[in-house]
Amino acid sequence: MCGIAMIRLLKPLDFYQEKYGTWQYGLHKMYLLMEKQHNRGQEGAGLATVKLDMPPGEEYIWRERVEGKNAIQDIFATINNKMAKATSEVYNCVEKSKLELPFAGELYMGHLRYSTTGKSGLSYVHPFLRRHNWKNRTMVLAGNFNLTNVEELFQHLTLKGQHPRDKGDTFLMLESLGFQLDKEVQKEYNRIKQRYTNDLVITRKIEDNLDIASIIRKSEKMWDGGYAICGMLGHGDSFVFRDHKGIRPAFYYISDEIVVTASERPVIQTAMNVKEEDVKELMPGEAMIIKRDGTVKFETIRTASNNLTKCSFERIYFSRGSDVDIYKERKLLGSSLAQPILKAIGNDVENTVFSFIPNTAEVAFYGMMDGIKAASNLTARVEKVLIKDIKLRTFISANDERNDLATHVYDVTYGSIRRGKVDNLVAIDDSIVRGTTLKQSILKILNRLEPKKIVIVSSSPQIRYPDYYGIDMASMNEFCAFRAAIELLKETDQQSIIDQVYKKSKAQEFLPKEEIINYVTEIYEPFSQEEISKKIAAMLTPAEVDCPVELVYQTIEGLHEACPNHSGDWYFSGNYPTPGGMRMVNLAFINFYEGRDNC
Repeated sequence: MCGIAMIRLLKPLDFYQEKYGTWQYGLHKMYLLMEKQHNRGQEGAGLATVKLDMPPGEEYIWRERVEGKNAIQDIFATINNKMAKATSEVYNCVEKSKLELPFAGELYMGHLRYSTTGKSGLSYVHPFLRRHNWKNRTMVLAGNFNLTNVEELFQHLTLKGQHPRDKGDTFLMLESLGFQLDKEVQKEYNRIKQRYTNDLVITRKIEDNLDIASIIRKSEKMWDGGYAICGMLGHGDSFVFRDHKGIRPAFYYISDEIVVTASERPVIQTAMNVKEEDVKELMPGEAMIIKRDGTVKFETIRTASNNLTKCSFERIYFSRGSDVDIYKERKLLGSSLAQPILKAIGNDVENTVFSFIPNTAEVAFYGMMDGIKAASNLTARVEKVLIKDIKLRTFISANDERNDLATHVYDVTYGSIRRGKVDNLVAIDDSIVRGTTLKQSILKILNRLEPKKIVIVSSSPQIRYPDYYGIDMASMNEFCAFRAAIELLKETDQQSIIDQVYKKSKAQEFLPKEEIINYVTEIYEPFSQEEISKKIAAMLTPAEVDCPVELVYQTIEGLHEACPNHSGDWYFSGNYPTPGGMRMVNLAFINFYEGRDNC
């Protein structure tokens, strides 16, 4: 769920100096693009710049990367400090600024990192850089992606004679693209040297003719996962491409002055002050390629799947709710839950207070209230019961700090409901993943208000399976829905189902990923959604909470009705869009059964 941003200025820097009063126009826009996507990354951020037509002996690529939730501000503070050290003669002269100041360039790439498992550290913060003595073999890469076949890709590269220095998917993507880039450059060199003898002319011809689409196509065919990838070459070509299933999002805007790419549409709208129809969605399987001369073209890398599986969790949670379509979808997710909510409170709207769990559930809350009013013909009581003190998303924090964070994330508005178990309290959230925050914090502090009953509503369905294409939570036992189903199987003397699923999963452990079936779905089959919801509520309710607690979940059918163009629902349904996902969930269940959940 990382954030990407890329800018290509189509005019010389002095054009922006004359029109906008600063040659830093592109740099300023990049700051906005990154800041408006801060919701997509709190672990770290990075920025890279490519300068066109720099003389030999002068650096033409600059990169700055920082870890931490304040990474964006730290990056631009560092850049500004470097700018401040320049003399006025240099700073006010476009030509001298480009020659002497680090981030005075025509191409910019920004990234916000949102990893949840695996390795961490500055060396894993994008953009990644592949250096070479030839500019046309130097590459900068950043992306929003997870690959599910890292071991397979690693073996493929090592059998080619390469020696990747890491098994991280970003490293392997960079090595794959770099390998094909080297071959493409060599192919062009062999062809062009038949007609030219001047090496400088040959180099320029190679750069003019370099087939970026072919490089991507030959690399990408080995990848299994969801991805939106940005790349820049040292000589000035750049590209962005998207997986053929459309799992990860990418949007762009083109004018005669600038080409902009980002993970979300409203980010570009705000940064560039343009209308929603001016921002286009990059099609699944498509690449946008910007050549060094500023020519923009689109090429199909892999034919778009007939069964697109655009990530629905983007719509429920990760993407900004300011997008016109996402806003409507989140309201629909809330309004469609009116009937089960009314059932949970016995249709007693007059003695119920409605609220939401800040902050991403706010739009769904508005929809919920519309639905309650339409279904009951009553004006409901609305209060801001919960206050979020710390702007952290605990479910994507490291395990050793999550429980402590969950205790302190929220506070309660005292007096927001009538004391003495008079009022029901309904609070909607966007999702319930582990249930850690509910158990450690929310239910305890809501109980302080002395409600008659607490109803927690989730605008998303029960999260039952790991998401290997975005939030990479590989442990089955992390999900409260899975834990509840396992407990129900044990309580109803159906533990043999767990053993059977293990045997089936173990039997296909070493099959090709294309042949693997997700048998984990059988864990849930004996029970209705309501039965699992009831068990989750019992598991998550702390002992000191002395009122009934009920959970109301969105259905998968309701999800698809609200978000018809984003059918990717594997974390709810187990229907993984690629074979790699099937292999990963199979391994996750084996690890659970064998007590190796952290493997």
